[in-house]
Amino acid sequence: MVTIKNFFKKASSDENKEKLLAHDDERKGCCNCFSPLNDRFTSFFNNLQDFAKKAIEMGRNDPRKIIFSLKMGFALSFVSLLIFWKKPNDIAQFAIWAILTVLVMFEFSIGATLIKGFNRGLGTFCAGMLAFIFAQLALWAGERERVVIVVSIFIVAFFGSYLKLYPTMAPYEYGYRVFILTYCILIVAGNRTREYNVAICTRLALIALGAGICLLINISIYPIWSGEDLHRLVVKNFMDLANSLEGCINGYLSCVEHDRDANDSEYNGYKSVIESTGREQTLLGFAIWEPPHGRYRMHKNLWRDFVKLSSALRHCAFMVMALHGCIQSEIQAPPEKRKVFRNELKRVGANAAKVLRELGTKLDKLEMLDSHENILKEVHETAQHLQKKIDHKSYILVNSKSWEIGKPNINHEDSSSENGSENLPLSSRSRSLSETAIDISSLQANWPQLAKESSEFTKSSFRKQNQWPSRLSLADGDIADTCEMETYLSASSLSLATFASLLIEFVARLQNVVDNFEELSQRAEFKEPDVIIPPSAIKS
Repeated sequence: MVTIKNFFKKASSDENKEKLLAHDDERKGCCNCFSPLNDRFTSFFNNLQDFAKKAIEMGRNDPRKIIFSLKMGFALSFVSLLIFWKKPNDIAQFAIWAILTVLVMFEFSIGATLIKGFNRGLGTFCAGMLAFIFAQLALWAGERERVVIVVSIFIVAFFGSYLKLYPTMAPYEYGYRVFILTYCILIVAGNRTREYNVAICTRLALIALGAGICLLINISIYPIWSGEDLHRLVVKNFMDLANSLEGCINGYLSCVEHDRDANDSEYNGYKSVIESTGREQTLLGFAIWEPPHGRYRMHKNLWRDFVKLSSALRHCAFMVMALHGCIQSEIQAPPEKRKVFRNELKRVGANAAKVLRELGTKLDKLEMLDSHENILKEVHETAQHLQKKIDHKSYILVNSKSWEIGKPNINHEDSSSENGSENLPLSSRSRSLSETAIDISSLQANWPQLAKESSEFTKSSFRKQNQWPSRLSLADGDIADTCEMETYLSASSLSLATFASLLIEFVARLQNVVDNFEELSQRAEFKEPDVIIPPSAIKS
């Protein structure tokens, strides 16, 4: 009897467990159904938080954006007071024209606002004049008024759309759009009210009022000038290129592998210089519309010369880009060969970067160069020392086995020189200046030992930096194909010569940058540099 009761108890407990498990499965199923929705809400709130953080950070980095937004809100609020105008009723009825004018014209900088206002003002004025003419023709046409209106809209749209495609009219493309839009609205509104002249005059007056309020607020309250942005951009290009040049030279001499996909600002400062072309042209288009202001008040229109100077600097940036390419190239020179020219390369890079920083500082202060000092003297001297070192150590950069040694000269122009060389050994008669610095015969005799040392260096250096060829055929720890090794050694040495020649070319291009800077300083009438009097001169 007890056994039967225990059996029924066990069965009932098993049923309860199954019900609980089924209930848990249902709950899990419901949770699984809502889990994608929950993930979407979580992702949405995370993205919203990231957006808020970035928006706050943008305002902290450039407070002018916050000021611009405040000015826009104030201008729209001020012009919206027209909707409460009582008499005449047309002003309150068509106040939207003034609001739209402020909304369209109000730009971040003064130059952008002026060019936008000029486009809108000229397009509106021309559209108003044509609307007057065609409105009178439509009234005189009588029953054919509709035909005149439709034909006039076609003529205005055709010529406006065609002329804005002319290449030199690209800056005024917005003006043509305003011209077509304003004409169509004026003609349609005048036809609806049957009072063309009143409709046209009211809208033109409101547009002029909105433009005036827009310019007044944007210029009088914390003005933002495109010319200053262009000035700061060119100065920043000088500093970025100087940092990038030093970074490339230090990176090349460190002989460490660099990731091609890494965005390292130490090397990639030249990218901002090369990619700044579009922004410079945009700022130039705005800056030439701005009146003299601030510390630029006494200078002539210097903005085109700023862009010209930046263009000359960009030619130097191409050389730095090539230097950066040498760091990431597959063919690399051995570290011991780089150490031979290490001091000369570092001095040239340091002096060239010093010139760039000094030019950037002078440009930031709108200051002329010292007429009694040659800014390029040191960098030219160090470049000459580098070139002399390359000439003196040229045997390091070429394959000595390819030299013609022991081959007598067949053509002799001077018989005395021929008689004077009869007493010399045959191998010494045809040696070049570079060959006299080393004993080529000893290199040929010790080639197996050199090949073995090169193979050991190659195997150890492959772990640090990718070199070409990527896989050399090795047999018992030695390079099996000697010709392949010779090709590699020759190519790797020439890569060092390429890096040095690019650096010398960079120094040569600095002259053009200095010439453009002096031309800019003379045309813009920069101030004279501050003369620092040494203490010894004061005492005397």
